[in-house]
Amino acid sequence: MVERQLRRRGIADEAVLRAMERVPRERFVPAAVRSHAYRDGALAIGSDQTISQPWIVARMTELLGLRGPERVLEVGTGSGYGAAVLSRVCSHVVTVERHADLALAARTVLADLDYLNVEVREGDGALGLVDRAPFDAIVVAATAKHGPPQALLDQLVPEGALVCPVGRGKHERLVRVRDGAVEDVAAVRFVPLVEGEA
Repeated sequence: MVERQLRRRGIADEAVLRAMERVPRERFVPAAVRSHAYRDGALAIGSDQTISQPWIVARMTELLGLRGPERVLEVGTGSGYGAAVLSRVCSHVVTVERHADLALAARTVLADLDYLNVEVREGDGALGLVDRAPFDAIVVAATAKHGPPQALLDQLVPEGALVCPVGRGKHERLVRVRDGAVEDVAAVRFVPLVEGEA
C-alpha cells in the first residue's frame, strides 16, 4: 500500500509514510470488509460513514506539516484510523465523533492497540473543543459546504494549518488554510459535515 498507493502518488513525508505502514488498517474496519482493508478506496463502517482511502488519509496528514510536538484536533473520528495515523506524527490527538456507536468503537480499538495519546470525544465536531483549544493543527474528515466552520478557525493557533474538504458534489475540494491563506489541493468526495448531536 505504502509504495503503490502513497509514495508513487506523491506522498513524500517519511514520517507520514512510516505511520501509514505501522497502523493496522484492518483493525479499523468491520469484519465483513476486512479483506478489503488495504484497497485503494473508501469502505463503509456503519452509521452511513466511511473510512477514507489510504491516500487521502496520508495526504491530509501530510498537509498539516506535523513535526512531532503538536496537538491536533480531528473532526470526524469515524473508525479511529485517521486519529491512529495522526498519533504517530504528533504528540496528542483529540478526535470528535457525533455518532455514539462509532465513538465507542473507535475508543475501544484505539485503547486495545495502545494509542495512548489519542482522546476520543463525542459531540458536534463543527464546534471544535473550546475546553482543549488552541490546536496546532486541525483536520476535518467531512465536507463543510460553505467552508471551514469559523469555530474551528478560531481554535487554531495563528501559524497552524487546517485541512478540510469544502463544497458539494462535483465542486467538492480539499483545501488547506494556513496563515489566513486558502490553498486548493485536490478534488475529493467525503460524507457531509453535519452540525449538532447525532
